[in-house]
Amino acid sequence: MANISGKDRFSPGLFDLTQDIAGGLPLQVIGQWVDSQQDQVTARLLLEPHKVTGYSVSSDTAGLTRLTEELGLLEILAIINRPKEIVYRIGAAIGGQALGVWAADNTQMFYPSSVGAATLLSALLTAQDEINRDCRVKIGLGAHYGEFYSLNGGLYGDSADAIDELTEDGTEGGEIVITESLMSRLPPDHDFTLIRRDDESPLLGAVYSVVDGPRLAEMSDAPAAPTRYPIPYSERFYAALVAYEDRLNDIAFGQLLAEEHLQDKVVALIERESLAAETHELALCNNLSLSALLKDTGMRLLAEANGMEVKVAGSLGIYLFDQASAAVAFAQAFRSALAQEGVACRIGIDAGPVLVFELASGGHDIAGMPVNLASKMAQDKGRMGKLYLSAAVKERVEAGSFTELRYTVSGVEIAAYEG
Repeated sequence: MANISGKDRFSPGLFDLTQDIAGGLPLQVIGQWVDSQQDQVTARLLLEPHKVTGYSVSSDTAGLTRLTEELGLLEILAIINRPKEIVYRIGAAIGGQALGVWAADNTQMFYPSSVGAATLLSALLTAQDEINRDCRVKIGLGAHYGEFYSLNGGLYGDSADAIDELTEDGTEGGEIVITESLMSRLPPDHDFTLIRRDDESPLLGAVYSVVDGPRLAEMSDAPAAPTRYPIPYSERFYAALVAYEDRLNDIAFGQLLAEEHLQDKVVALIERESLAAETHELALCNNLSLSALLKDTGMRLLAEANGMEVKVAGSLGIYLFDQASAAVAFAQAFRSALAQEGVACRIGIDAGPVLVFELASGGHDIAGMPVNLASKMAQDKGRMGKLYLSAAVKERVEAGSFTELRYTVSGVEIAAYEG
């Protein structure tokens, strides 16, 4: 597809949205890009003020998909809360900065170059020790050293995406993996035990598992740091969630929380295609403009769809509806609107209990199995240009032209309907 040029391709006023409505999209930068010649020189000039060098560290909870078959949403949120607190507390103690809002089971932190590589690895080992000892779930950790772009609270760039993907798809519970660039910053006489893995990333180079090494307390006593990671919850719900961690067998308390906070909704998750380019700067600017198109398309169509936008982040848009028929009609209109702009997308729709958060900075975020299942149908198994309904949604709409598919993702069998 061709690049998106000119603000006239967007709704009037899109680039004047306030931050609470724009969310994480750097609309000022995107507006300058779509009105420019869209060449490498312009891309570098726009992105240079936002360049940072340091470590990007991501985490992902192991075995969560299978766990959702056994536990309810609030139990899952309570169980994954403590690992996030540990990751943030230990990371912040050595100078790490939390990125984004940690609504799901994964986390992301940035550490400046002033943090020593040995200190970082000791901190990650210390965090894994505490999580393995005190938590019901385990996490995988991935870390990479390089140059990134910090825009509106998010970390952008090919290598930032690559370490996220490696952590999510290539780590097991309790594991720490680091890349070649991080390993090379360790002192020659370091005491860490590293094993080079067989896999190698085109963007990240060689990958190593950190098997053992000095813990943080053995190097220096870490100063006290807060446990309050960037939570998406209200203060009231967070306090209830922390209390629920120690009362998971209290059925009455769990039911009370569910009745007060959960909503039965239909979730539409839309992933648009990504553009490749000759350089990562061009690709980043082009894909940011596609994210703005995603935002703009949703805002226009929601005016008549009786739904709400949860968020637009990167290549994803997430939307909520009360009725399955409204969600399907919205998704079909969205797919058609993007296709007219030469942009393909894939969409997953599921229904069930979700928790919707109103963020302190404005906007929303969401947690719940319908989001996960919609993602697995569309992102993990879906084809561009296609729409996927879960069994729960198919029961609520007329879907005679949809084709049934069955497959297993993360050990869970899924029935989806493609149309």
